[in-house]
Amino acid sequence: MMTDLTAARAALAPVAASVLALAGLTAWTATGAAGSPAEPSVLAARMLVPTNPDVTAAFFDLRNDGGADDELVRVTSPETGRAMLSRTVVRKGAGTMRMVPSVALPAGGTVRMSASGVDVMVEDPPRLRVGERVPFVLHFRDSGQVRVEAVVIRPGQL
Repeated sequence: MMTDLTAARAALAPVAASVLALAGLTAWTATGAAGSPAEPSVLAARMLVPTNPDVTAAFFDLRNDGGADDELVRVTSPETGRAMLSRTVVRKGAGTMRMVPSVALPAGGTVRMSASGVDVMVEDPPRLRVGERVPFVLHFRDSGQVRVEAVVIRPGQL
């Protein structure tokens, strides 16, 4: 038969472990590390002046100051045709564009779009001059929408 002292000792280990775990979780939460959502922002937004009336490209430098990963899943613009996330793939010296479903934006990380990596292919761009601004909406999986204006630049300015 178990005595009261034996029962108390048997219960001590799980109670101590629970208290220690609760203290650790409280400290983690108090420092802001727990439950911090993604916080995407756009550091720079550029769009190449169209040299082809059918298509051009836009580039965004993204930053995530939050504590959770996110993904850019879509880009839209009220002033252009369809905008699609794409990646340049080089094989045997020739580059081709491949559509991608999303662009990962890690917690605390930065993504810089470029002509040799990920960009946004823009169909049916309007007639634009260098320095004009084009509105875009970046759609993130978890964080919703971020509105931004891309400044039109020459290809050599990228």
